[in-house]
Amino acid sequence: MPTASQLGPFEFLKQLTETPGVSGREERIRDLVLSASKDLWDETRIDSMGNLICFKRATRAAGPAGRRGGKRDGLATDRAPRVMFACHMDEIGFYVRYIDDDGFLRLQNVGGFDTRNLFARRVVVHGRQDLLGLLNPAGKPVHIASDEEKKKIPEIHEFCVDLMRPAAEVRKLVEIGDPVSLYQTTESIGEAITGKSLDNRISLWVGINAIRRAHGLDYLQVDGSPAAAAKRGKRPAGPTGSRYDIYFVACVQEEVGLRGAGTAAFGVEPDIGIAIDTTLACDTPGIGKDQAITQFGKGVGIKVMDSAVISHRGLYDEFVALAQKHKIPFQREVLPRGGTDAGAVQRTRAGTRAITISVPTRYIHTVTESIHRRDALAAVDLVAAWLSA
Repeated sequence: MPTASQLGPFEFLKQLTETPGVSGREERIRDLVLSASKDLWDETRIDSMGNLICFKRATRAAGPAGRRGGKRDGLATDRAPRVMFACHMDEIGFYVRYIDDDGFLRLQNVGGFDTRNLFARRVVVHGRQDLLGLLNPAGKPVHIASDEEKKKIPEIHEFCVDLMRPAAEVRKLVEIGDPVSLYQTTESIGEAITGKSLDNRISLWVGINAIRRAHGLDYLQVDGSPAAAAKRGKRPAGPTGSRYDIYFVACVQEEVGLRGAGTAAFGVEPDIGIAIDTTLACDTPGIGKDQAITQFGKGVGIKVMDSAVISHRGLYDEFVALAQKHKIPFQREVLPRGGTDAGAVQRTRAGTRAITISVPTRYIHTVTESIHRRDALAAVDLVAAWLSA
């Protein structure tokens, strides 16, 4: 298995992905983000929804009125323009909805699953203590199932969790409503990082590190180990610091309807909203090239549109120009289905200029989600360059 030194700057990402935090129960991942990055911020707070809102004051004078946020709805402002980074921290998972007489758990999903990917999985039930369990559909094993039974794809409500304990003990440790997360370690395979909940813990990693790099700081190393210089990329040349008042928001409940980002944006009232999220990299067998969306290892995605947002054209052009100027590998992204927190931020109050910066990801919403190191590093470089411009 890879050591911290092999993961280099991605060691923090391993911690982020292996920390549980299903939609609505993000407290553990929120605590990790806050404790690891607290020295970066001027102020932090947790709002009523559970969003972690981290504020970093502008460190350079703003440009001419109206430049990327100096105007709001055509009116000049007397403050630094506000940019909100929406980086959702929740992961898809489950809640316990029923405990049967034999101690087996039935589940309610939070977020979208393809049940073909749920067979024979390990899960963690977060009850009075964390309990490792086995997730399988109810029914016969393959040895005695009929041909028709083998063809059937079970629905979520047919899956159950076996805790390998007597029912009486299960009832002492687990209650209806306890969250359940998928269990998977995060590993390095070739030039890729693979594991669960890269959607969307990669956004936390990209956002924090981009803000650090824009202010002349190296990648966050939570264990004190040095980053591998050959793997971490270079911050684009130019001034350090930013003209923006930065609001980095670790959002809750994106996977169930972009809920946290909407309320956070209403409170922050940003001039610009930037969601950082994963996007599909469907450059795998069985999918036509015209449906790939993005390609693995070919650079950061700059989103044109998805089903929740059409990116602000001025912002899109800025990011493309910066990527070309600094020779940062990038891909133009059109996603026909699915959306990000940019959709909620864009529609807050009287409207906000918004865009999504994407990390191409294979096998999204499985425990083998995979990102290429080059794409993640390109995302950091692009966001850092934009903040420093």
